[in-house]
Amino acid sequence: MFVSDCRREFYDLIATQRVLLLVASDVDALCACKILQALFQCDHVQYTLVPVSGWQELETAFLEHKDQFKYFVLINCGANVDLLEILQPEEDTFFFVCDSHRPINVVNVYNDTQIKLLVKQDDDLDVPAYDDIFRDEEDEEEDSENESDSSEPLEKRRRFEEEVIERTMKRRQRREWEARRREILFDYEQYEYHGTSSAMVMFDLAWIMSKDLNDMLWWAIVGLTDQWVQDKITQMKYVTDIGVLQRHVSRHNHRNEDEENSLSIDCMRIAFEYDLRLALYQHWSLYESLCNTSYTSASLKLWSVQGQKRLQEFLADMGLPLKQVKQKFNSMDMSLKENLREMIEESANKFGMKDLRVQTFSIHFGFKNKFSASDIVYATTSLMENIEKEGPETTNFIKALDSLSRGNLDKLHQGLDLAKKQLRAIQQTVASCICTNLVISQGPFLYCSLMEGTPDVKLFSKPVSLCLLSKYLLKSFVCSTKNKRCKLLPLVMAAPMDVEQGTVIMVGIPPETESSDKKNFFGRAFEKAAESTSSRTLHNHFEMSIIELKTEDRSKFLDALISLLS
Repeated sequence: MFVSDCRREFYDLIATQRVLLLVASDVDALCACKILQALFQCDHVQYTLVPVSGWQELETAFLEHKDQFKYFVLINCGANVDLLEILQPEEDTFFFVCDSHRPINVVNVYNDTQIKLLVKQDDDLDVPAYDDIFRDEEDEEEDSENESDSSEPLEKRRRFEEEVIERTMKRRQRREWEARRREILFDYEQYEYHGTSSAMVMFDLAWIMSKDLNDMLWWAIVGLTDQWVQDKITQMKYVTDIGVLQRHVSRHNHRNEDEENSLSIDCMRIAFEYDLRLALYQHWSLYESLCNTSYTSASLKLWSVQGQKRLQEFLADMGLPLKQVKQKFNSMDMSLKENLREMIEESANKFGMKDLRVQTFSIHFGFKNKFSASDIVYATTSLMENIEKEGPETTNFIKALDSLSRGNLDKLHQGLDLAKKQLRAIQQTVASCICTNLVISQGPFLYCSLMEGTPDVKLFSKPVSLCLLSKYLLKSFVCSTKNKRCKLLPLVMAAPMDVEQGTVIMVGIPPETESSDKKNFFGRAFEKAAESTSSRTLHNHFEMSIIELKTEDRSKFLDALISLLS
């Protein structure tokens, strides 16, 4: 059931109870969690936080805690499956689900008692009507009534025949209704996509309650930026939501506009700006950032000798000496940095990079600390998917959560260093896949498989890193291929998951087209292909388009996928 009044139907209910927070492992979920934690701190609400990275962990966490808690809050998990069927809870257990995954499962939508969905009111959900999906039990009982004995007196014979005809009609209607139901559900569940960021939904709650702080607003911005960096939402949706947040930024940060009311330099300030679409450039060198950002790398084709020449021409066109662009951005001459954005944009247009400018926000506190929202997303993601073992499984999650607080700059800088390594690894892998022709057309989709022993292959056993790699690779492949048909195809990518158990992780991403609505059909396709071939697969991730698969079953699984999508 959709919650229409978040304050009354959600927050006021849980504020008097002890709550269990189940939080997915993505940056948007972490930001939503930080906002909720801040609200809980204001009102002294007791809660327990459990990170969950997949359905198995969610079920385990629920089983462990179901006797101690009656209220469960799920962040970025649980909306797109039938929760009651999976968890089998008691009748006095309640779930509050704040999840950006779409489509939302119809049972969750029409359950009026135990499941409450926290969704932005103006999200376009296209949920099928109740009568198209569910039938009253009375109708079903009527249909299954036993037929009367045919050896009845003659006067009752006619009435009996009429009843038989009526029953036959009802059965036919029921078959037609079931066929239509299957069709409606198929159309509704066919594509996986994302709605409004969970962090923005939580910030809306804080704003309604007049408890919104600048820190909460910053977390909402980072949550939205995560959706944009991971390519989960359309450019139109991103710009619309940026506009919504910009109004809040003006409201919270207007005191710096006139000198009389200006704040101390140590106070936190958020500013809206048009920035360059270059990853981490303010904490790196401009040269490294140009080489390791997917947009510039793909546009200039930096994996080829010709591409490297184009990069040199691009820098020469801007009039930037190599000595300057190869040193840390902070150390560049002030005279060059002042007009840098305008210079880069002007030259980028000549080189066909018309979308190098992007609307975003930055945060300032103290003299030295300035970060853009995408810097925080890259840093937090890298901390969460750090492959160096440092204690229990939840260590990475806690570190990533801590890095979002201003007081933990050391963790944030550690995340930035890890993010640079991650981006370098992605670009090197993209270059080697294209130069060695590892991307092959399988008919209805492109396919690329990383071999065991490939540099940095362990990093790509993590879902977010593999998704980023897949998106960067498809973008680069589309720029490099001359085959027009291949430019319109989606990509399936596989990487070794666990060598000892003989499993691979596989992800499917939609085609790289300008009109792309970011809807992904691979989730359902993977399920059907696994079903038809009895492949040993594990659909454990909250993103349906990511699966784990036994290595021996890969070829029959791919054959089924090809015939399914052809």
